[in-house]
Amino acid sequence: MSTQQNPAQGSEVRYLNPVQVDVKKKKYCRFKKSGIKYIDYKDPEFLKKFLNEQGKILPRRLTGTSQKFQKKVAQAVKRARHLAILPFVTDLMK
Repeated sequence: MSTQQNPAQGSEVRYLNPVQVDVKKKKYCRFKKSGIKYIDYKDPEFLKKFLNEQGKILPRRLTGTSQKFQKKVAQAVKRARHLAILPFVTDLMK
């Protein structure tokens, strides 16, 4: 009788790369943390942080912004679009 174990019956499972576990960072409102009270609609570089590549406003669940400031961001983006500071629609904004 042979004392070797069949590799298929091995007790360990080995991977080439270690298994990664997603660690989610705590979302926070950058406006509350920084103490920002007014969102300037004339600052397009700051407002671009809240837009995706097509120019759409990113939702709260992605940015972590509180509801109060999300409304202010949306209003500022809409004002900037109306004054042609930001485009309504675009390809590859960033």
